[in-house]
Amino acid sequence: MAIRTSSAVWHGTLKDGNGTLTVGDGKWEAPYSFASRFEEGEGTNPEELIGAAQAGCYSQAFSLELEKAGYTPDSIRTTAVVHLDKAGEGFKITRVDLSVSGEVPGIGEDTFKDIARQAKVSCPVSQALAGAEITLKAELPVPTP
Repeated sequence: MAIRTSSAVWHGTLKDGNGTLTVGDGKWEAPYSFASRFEEGEGTNPEELIGAAQAGCYSQAFSLELEKAGYTPDSIRTTAVVHLDKAGEGFKITRVDLSVSGEVPGIGEDTFKDIARQAKVSCPVSQALAGAEITLKAELPVPTP
């Protein structure tokens, strides 16, 4: 089975330090800091990467569930909004809001939504994030960006 590795390097204290998040063997790298995670500072943060992983995994799981039901999607667009909230003395990812839309020839809205819910259950990243509530909004067709 596939094994994937990412890494982080951090320098300094939590509030004054900074670091770099790296995906894979340097395929993608971005700076992060206290400000980019807990405020509106420049850079990325672990929650955005979790959101990207959730959106990507869910899109593939949904595509598979559609295929198993006899549908071939033209496109699927998923957004994941990750909520990081204060919890006691620390922080906790409390919820992930998924929003999916798609262009799927021949599918009705109720069937689309039923299959979307099945994909949320079968998605490996959703399973890994089971400690957080994961909500889902599904709609046809794909909105124009």
